[in-house]
Amino acid sequence: MTSNETDDVELLERWRGGDRAAGAALFERYYQPLERFFANKVSTEMGDLVQETFKCCLEAQTRLQDPRKFRSYLFSIAYNVLRGHFRSKHKAKGEVDVDELSMATLSPGPRSLLLDAQGEEQRLLLEGLRNIPANYQAVLELYYWEGLNSDEIGEVMGTTPAAARGLLVRARAKLEQVITTLTTSQALLDSTLQDLEGWARGWREQAGRGGAGG
Repeated sequence: MTSNETDDVELLERWRGGDRAAGAALFERYYQPLERFFANKVSTEMGDLVQETFKCCLEAQTRLQDPRKFRSYLFSIAYNVLRGHFRSKHKAKGEVDVDELSMATLSPGPRSLLLDAQGEEQRLLLEGLRNIPANYQAVLELYYWEGLNSDEIGEVMGTTPAAARGLLVRARAKLEQVITTLTTSQALLDSTLQDLEGWARGWREQAGRGGAGG
């Protein structure tokens, strides 16, 4: 168990016992990671979705049987909040399969976080993520930006660790496929794909210094 997990367990138990300061500490710890989770998916609603995630967590905190899984539990709520947001936003169009549609389709338009990208490779990566199915985008961002492992990603997505590993493989393959359609520069394409993981983790570090979350 990591020190953060230990702290999460202690804070959650105190929060459940009525310690509001412990709940506030959890909110402060996870506000920026949640904001980062929503940053490449919506435009102006990030703060509202973070608040909604914590509201749902507060209402359902007793459902979490293993406090050590608080982080993945919180991100599973965040993903469900995101899905509910787009279903509500597009309800006039009938049933919307958020998992299968891309954020470029669900929430078109430029993103300010592109301004935080260092170089064309990171901008291409961020654009590519927005052009793959939402469930693929979510698992890749959770893996690269939040450091969740396959067990945790499986918990977020409601599937087994083995299925989560398969989802990660398919998501990366789809991302590489989409990126090839977004640039006419072979040099940029080669540079991006040769170190996809490095560019992904590099953007997370850049965001932590003052971009979309920390």
